[in-house]
Amino acid sequence: MAGKFLKSQLRLMSLCTTLAASIYASNTAQARSAMELAGRTTQPVGHYEFCRQAPGECRATRNVSPHALNRTDWQAMVAINNQINSSVLPKTDMQIWGREELWSYPTSVGDCEDFVLLKRLVLMQHGFSASNLLITVVRQRNGEGHAVLTVRTDHGDFILDNLTSEIKAWEDTPYTYLKRQSSKHAGRWVTISDHRMSVASVR
Repeated sequence: MAGKFLKSQLRLMSLCTTLAASIYASNTAQARSAMELAGRTTQPVGHYEFCRQAPGECRATRNVSPHALNRTDWQAMVAINNQINSSVLPKTDMQIWGREELWSYPTSVGDCEDFVLLKRLVLMQHGFSASNLLITVVRQRNGEGHAVLTVRTDHGDFILDNLTSEIKAWEDTPYTYLKRQSSKHAGRWVTISDHRMSVASVR
């Protein structure tokens, strides 16, 4: 019985690896763009409080080039995104803590920012630079705020999101991008100039 279960798990892992490789090929076959950034902007209050509790998480970072993306790293991104999305139950800060905007590393439950913090930490443990793993604030179509993780790569900026298991190029997501961490300093934030929606409304 155990042998059959192990074989089924190995087949599933093989299928997931093949699927991830296929999606990687699809995403990197076409030209992708990096987000256009403007000047420095305000730090989200939740991140400000997080930095006060963990100042080591919010220091100047190495000024490195976007991550040189390959199939192995893509598969790690897919696996980490799926694992954390499936192992952490989404709940609001109000439901968890009885207050808004308390950013923390999740154990069993977490808000969208908590998902991002954990994914960022695990990807850094896999060799990604903090300069290329940027907490990003967006607006959903319903007007609600949301946080995702931007991964800067030499194939463009990709988004890890707790609302979906699919990793997409930022320009293929349904969000309006507002601001993200600076790639040079984890405690500073910059404005994102997202012109996609204004261009689409003119067409």
